[in-house]
Amino acid sequence: MAKPSFNLQDTEIILQDRTYNGFFKIDHYQLKHRLFQGGWSQPLSREVMVRRPAAAVLLFDPYHDQVIVAEQFRVGALAANDNNPWLTEIVAGIIEAGETAEDVAIREAKEEANCDVQQLLPICEYYPSPGGCSEKLHLFCGIIDTSVVVEGVFGLAEEGEDIRVSCIPAKQAITMLADGRINNAAAIIALQWLSLNKTDIQERFCQK
Repeated sequence: MAKPSFNLQDTEIILQDRTYNGFFKIDHYQLKHRLFQGGWSQPLSREVMVRRPAAAVLLFDPYHDQVIVAEQFRVGALAANDNNPWLTEIVAGIIEAGETAEDVAIREAKEEANCDVQQLLPICEYYPSPGGCSEKLHLFCGIIDTSVVVEGVFGLAEEGEDIRVSCIPAKQAITMLADGRINNAAAIIALQWLSLNKTDIQERFCQK
């Protein structure tokens, strides 16, 4: 694709107002933007959930061909009336002020899965739901050694985390993706990436 048609200068914020300031924050915008066929849009009214950027990491052991998955309750799946609101995910966390995405990936691997990351491999950056949320997610693959990993229940009690961590064959995780048992964006993208790059990663690390 050619260079983007527009940039930030092609928008006009008429009004920005915070309408909710709880665990999540919601801002109301009145705005206009340029149109592909020329001119400007009519004033639009939009609500945005304001979230800090986040980092997620697929913990992969190339030596034993295994990955770490984390199962936890998700209220969004409950609100969607999902039959099982306990989702199988990868490790993730919010990037706080003064932290880098890499800092968070390493910290959350330790807090949520008791894993020490040997090296981080960048996968991509993306917006999970840009139609109504400001969050940007930085996605990594974290190289680990599962021979020293202890499965169990982890997470910070003061943050209400109750996370069951399991170590499973990479092939099994990819099968869970294919049959719909893994159904959240970060895990889907990371496992699809792994299925394309796993052989190269193993050749890179296992020959050392």
